[in-house]
Amino acid sequence: MSTLVAAAAGAAVLVATPASGAASTLAAAAQQSGRYFGTAVAANKLSDSTYVNILNREFDMVTAENEMKMDATEPSQGQFSYGNADRIVNQARNQGKRVRGHALAWHSQQPGWMQNMSGSALRQAMLNHVTQVATYYRGKIYAWDVVNEAFADGSSGGRRDSNLQRTGNDWIEAAFRAARAADPNAKLCYNDYNTDNWSHAKTQGVYRMVQDFKSRGVPIDCVGFQAHFNSGNPVPSNYHTTLQNFAALGVDVQITELDIEGSGSTQAQQYQGVVQACLAVARCTGITVWGIRDTDSWRASGTPLLFDGSGNKKAAYTSVLNALNAADPTGPTTTDPTGPTTTTTTSQNPGGGCTATYSEGQKWNDRFNGQVTVSGTNNWVVTVTVSSPQRIIATWNTTATWESANVMTARPNGNGNTFGFTIQHGGNWNWPTISCRVG
Repeated sequence: MSTLVAAAAGAAVLVATPASGAASTLAAAAQQSGRYFGTAVAANKLSDSTYVNILNREFDMVTAENEMKMDATEPSQGQFSYGNADRIVNQARNQGKRVRGHALAWHSQQPGWMQNMSGSALRQAMLNHVTQVATYYRGKIYAWDVVNEAFADGSSGGRRDSNLQRTGNDWIEAAFRAARAADPNAKLCYNDYNTDNWSHAKTQGVYRMVQDFKSRGVPIDCVGFQAHFNSGNPVPSNYHTTLQNFAALGVDVQITELDIEGSGSTQAQQYQGVVQACLAVARCTGITVWGIRDTDSWRASGTPLLFDGSGNKKAAYTSVLNALNAADPTGPTTTDPTGPTTTTTTSQNPGGGCTATYSEGQKWNDRFNGQVTVSGTNNWVVTVTVSSPQRIIATWNTTATWESANVMTARPNGNGNTFGFTIQHGGNWNWPTISCRVG
């Protein structure tokens, strides 16, 4: 069943009500569909009892926020320091949690001695760092972010100019081969930000690299999507397509550093959309949020996490938990790498000015996704009508209100003119009826 939960004045988000016996923590809910739900951890917070209680209760994957980066683990050339990283790894493993290693090679947070190097000396120092750190933690790491943020922002789709890039265009491949030799059973990931929108040049650049690596046998097992979102960079409507297209290359996809600035129902809807996008891709193996409480976040002023500064669960927590609990444990029944089908139905306002096009999306045994794209106006009102026993159990990228159990009214919420929803079909696979008018 579903229920409408008011999360802020003038706005509401539809979330699934957990069924009797549903999992009550994020990790347990994610495990039902074979996924993990993790968080970034700072060693200096491990003496905070509220922090540790939430960590132990809610998460089953841990990423060291800064303690495994290059400046922390090799502060002087050839002198390795693992104390704070070990605190995080040992705490996680003692609690039965797995660990993501972050990050072996990166242009940023390099120790001073490395920043002053170049050419073949830098290349050798980087490879030695990868080898030494991955060897030290061999067998204790689920997945390594082997290379972090190596592509440039903007329209080029090319590599970032950095001291590592200037050692030769094959430096990323060399780092992955060194990591495989050092820790052969860990998954090896490339990790980056602003790669969420399938149409962006940076996303396409990373995609081409992964495609090339897979075609040549370079050891790469997964791609990490950092997923730092805010009002200026919301969850894109084609996020599921991005994840699915990468997965179709034969790699796992992981959401690695999720945080979404905002509050109330808008934030909850955005989180829900990210979780549903992952659940819709069989090879999306897990989600990690970048911190526990808002006050622990690197973006604390944007209150971007699932717990407030006092450790209380936010509306976003509830939307994530319920979305995870609503997942089909057998996974999606379709794995179309092109994403939603191109079959559409269109409703045009007889008076002009508003056209709504419905596209069929991902299907599961018990539900299916739909997407509506509006053209002709930015001030639209779309009415979506489902047929009994169908029920809309989730929405994203829209502000939804309800005329009845079967009739939803959707309006813009600042995230563009494309929105989506999930219909629990109850055996009725018919598409909804849509109509559009200028608001």
